Amino acid sequence: MSTATLTIDLGAITANWTALSALGRAEAGAVVKADAYGLGAARVGRALAKAGARTFFVAVAEEGVALREALGPGPVIYILSGHMAGDADMLSDMSLAPILNSLDQMIRHLESLPGHEFGLQLDTGMNRLGMEPSEWAAVRDIAVAQEPQLIISHLAAADVRDDDMNRRQLELFRQMTAGLECPLSIANTGGIMLDKAFHFDVTRPGIGLYGGMPYADARPAVALDIPVIQCRDVEVGEVVGYNSGWTAQRPSRIATLNAGYADGIFRAIGGKSAVWADDVRCPIVGRVSMDLIGIDITDAAADPKTVSLLGRHQGIDELADCAGTIAYEILTALGARYTRRYLGG
Repeated sequence: MSTATLTIDLGAITANWTALSALGRAEAGAVVKADAYGLGAARVGRALAKAGARTFFVAVAEEGVALREALGPGPVIYILSGHMAGDADMLSDMSLAPILNSLDQMIRHLESLPGHEFGLQLDTGMNRLGMEPSEWAAVRDIAVAQEPQLIISHLAAADVRDDDMNRRQLELFRQMTAGLECPLSIANTGGIMLDKAFHFDVTRPGIGLYGGMPYADARPAVALDIPVIQCRDVEVGEVVGYNSGWTAQRPSRIATLNAGYADGIFRAIGGKSAVWADDVRCPIVGRVSMDLIGIDITDAAADPKTVSLLGRHQGIDELADCAGTIAYEILTALGARYTRRYLGG
């Protein structure tokens, strides 16, 4: 097989969801936007639904349509971008619930789909989506009279336990929803880990489902194994890759891998990260190119046929640190050329 193999462990994803569900009394939803963070929303969604998830969150209506086709009737699918112009037919035909973010969206929804389910988002300080306190104060009574199914806000710094913004947002959310009987939600993965005070009625785990921090006990959900195309010996002073990106300091054995930045492996990890041949760490040498990566296999017992970039030796957060980014970007960048293999679920 010439392409790299991306293994997605549905059993690990559902185990992470089950464990996060058990951390509080709230219902645990599941965030499967961006094609389940690049891992396949249809397969991931069906596995989570089989495990007991009944509430899902996606970014846009088109994602909701695809997820509904995969799940069938029953689970609630919330659209975080709300009711955008042109969405009415999709929302109605596929039983999707928009999270309304503004007065304009509320008017659009109530005029085009009266009686159709919806949720509301309140801005508690992130200044991204949702009604600000002054706007909410003006429309609260009218909005609540339409019987929203869920009212949410979003934490801006939940991955930093000691950030005071978490408490400020929690207090403002409590103030803005005081006296309401509608189900409430503010906790993403980080919020679940902060304190049960953030759990309310529904939690929204995302990155924690897929093996990422700040859920330290998450089971890894992905592995990436890359085939070797060719191996060669290089002498001291010889170079590897574009622009002489690496120079051999000892007689070395170099393998060229069949993957690159076209597959979502960031150029930034060149010279900073490694792959593993069995249990031997093999540094990435030279620059990551579009389709190829050089690695130093001098210390390996034999020329490997495949090596591991993601797996038991290196997770998505460790690779993200090498690339100067976050695990979310590592997952969502994983390319379309991989052979995908699903386990469990």
